[in-house]
Amino acid sequence: MRVSRAAKAESREKIVAAAARRLRAVGVEGASVADVMADAGMTHGGFYRHFADKDALVAAAVAAAFVEFTEGLAADVERGDPAAVTMFIDRYLSEGHVTHPEFGCPVPAAGADIARGGPAARQAFGAGAAAMIDAMAAALPGPRRRARAWRQFAMMAGAVLIARASDPATAGEVLAAVRGDGA
Repeated sequence: MRVSRAAKAESREKIVAAAARRLRAVGVEGASVADVMADAGMTHGGFYRHFADKDALVAAAVAAAFVEFTEGLAADVERGDPAAVTMFIDRYLSEGHVTHPEFGCPVPAAGADIARGGPAARQAFGAGAAAMIDAMAAALPGPRRRARAWRQFAMMAGAVLIARASDPATAGEVLAAVRGDGA
């Protein structure tokens, strides 16, 4: 039986969303095709109707993860909300982001895995990070906004990575330092 293009596209979206969550939660190696397909409510055999290989899935999942994670920032910036970057930073440096990588930024969750991956995944990763920086920079005042956005983002991603890998006291200290609490 043939599947309609709309049904095939819907299935692909479900697979990509499941892969985006899983690769942020357990890394690229931990996100097996079988597990991703099960998360999407499908059988492993249907995978190759949608993707040539796992690398193609990872690239699509990385792109989707960036879009999902930054859509709030982009919408706030587009509306001209003066607190857009501040709200994004607060959300990024939150305990919720630290404890739920499956819904968070792909940089601290899967950056090291993607760096060892194929060119399509690295391309998607770079494009996603650049789009996030574009949104941040658009909301910042003054000169050198893009450079300042990269610097701020690098500190935030590093802080979340350190927090996830540390004891609670260290995690709290690094997050507070990057938020500027008490500075």
